[in-house]
Amino acid sequence: MSGSISEPLSKSWSEGAVTTEASGVPRPALRFVDVVAITVGIVVGAGIFRTPQLVAANASSEATVMLAWAVGGVVSLVGALCYAELATTYPHAGGDYHYLTRAFGHRLSFLFAWARMSVIQTGSIALLAFVFGDYAGHVFPLGGYSSSLYAALAVVALTGLNITGIRQGTLTQNILTIVEVLGLLLIIAAAFIIAPTPDPLVTNAPDAASSAASAASFGLVMVFVLFTYSGWNEAVYVSAEMRGRRRNMALALIVSILVITALYMLVNFAYLHALGLEGTARFETIGADVMRRAVGEPGALIISMLIAVSALTSANATVITGARTNYALGRDFPSFAFLGKWNERQGTPINALIVQGAVALLLVGLGTWTRKGFGTIVEYTAPVFWFFFLLTGISLFVLRRKEPEATRPFRVPLYPLTPLVFCLTSAYLLYSSLAYTGVGALVGVAVLAVGALLLVMINPRQLQPNSDDMKREKMK
Repeated sequence: MSGSISEPLSKSWSEGAVTTEASGVPRPALRFVDVVAITVGIVVGAGIFRTPQLVAANASSEATVMLAWAVGGVVSLVGALCYAELATTYPHAGGDYHYLTRAFGHRLSFLFAWARMSVIQTGSIALLAFVFGDYAGHVFPLGGYSSSLYAALAVVALTGLNITGIRQGTLTQNILTIVEVLGLLLIIAAAFIIAPTPDPLVTNAPDAASSAASAASFGLVMVFVLFTYSGWNEAVYVSAEMRGRRRNMALALIVSILVITALYMLVNFAYLHALGLEGTARFETIGADVMRRAVGEPGALIISMLIAVSALTSANATVITGARTNYALGRDFPSFAFLGKWNERQGTPINALIVQGAVALLLVGLGTWTRKGFGTIVEYTAPVFWFFFLLTGISLFVLRRKEPEATRPFRVPLYPLTPLVFCLTSAYLLYSSLAYTGVGALVGVAVLAVGALLLVMINPRQLQPNSDDMKREKMK
């Protein structure tokens, strides 16, 4: 099928390998601590200050809440073990995109890259930018559109920061992650040391939330829990830039999950200690309420600033990793070759960052128009996210069969049981994200369908791997 997509592809294919090759490739510039900071920074974001209320509202007891967060950590660790094998066997800036390409071909990986560029990553950046805007606007208001102005400013500033170079981006990430983790520890300390015992009227009085919780599905609880854990897989997008990647990537993923699980368990135990189950289910701004009880309104102001920093931390890490998929897309598809240019001086894909920032700004504009908030963006991204998560898990089985001779520095333990558990969990979350959500999910699926239409317009002869990239892979 000919058209505006296929024609530029045929004209620029011969130029694509030259321009991307001339512009350089990722170099190992990231340390072990940088990758852990990026991973923890993405996962431990604004979600931990919002979803515990939803978890408690749908749980039947405090023990159920703690069990759910523990199960979330175990499921994430299982997934991390699967990704560790893929990342150490096939270190590449494209991450999941690269694994899906090797396992299923360029048509599916194109659809994945489109999804990250239009739904998954850019939607996450816009969501986190709005969270930052909400709290920054509360502390330093800029008028009626304060939140949107701050959100747009955050997207522009973080994109510009990462354009200046990977070292500046990761240094900022390390600092923000430290502040974020220290802030969570402050809440935990306030809950256990300073915060008063929960008000009996709050913990014992029956209300709609507690009545609903007694009949709630544990599966629905896990939707919220695993959403809060999501993002640890982003570490694989910097695997090509990690020093000693074949030795350290698996350890970085495992350490990150253990740190995240410990923080989540502690902070939720602290919430329950200070507010009780019904109190945690009742208050949407849980962290602010804990600090308000501990030290008054100044505590609530501190936590507002902390949540703003947390959102900014996750947004910065998402900007770093999201641009790497766009870069990989440009390496393989000549029509998008401008995305595949790697700036060796800055150590970053500048064009990919610019396009990603532009799409995120469009979503900020959409959010300003609709202003339906946190839940809608979760609906928008979740089905698409879990669909490709499931396919990445399946790709581990496919690549074990297709490329048995590949050197695997790390092999997932208890194969095939471990990746099977990961795939079944992803399939269940895909079902749940469609069954328990509304119009936002349909919009996300519709945007993915637009990518499928673009795929039909691409000349099949152009869906072949870049020969230079494949030669490099075989030499590794």
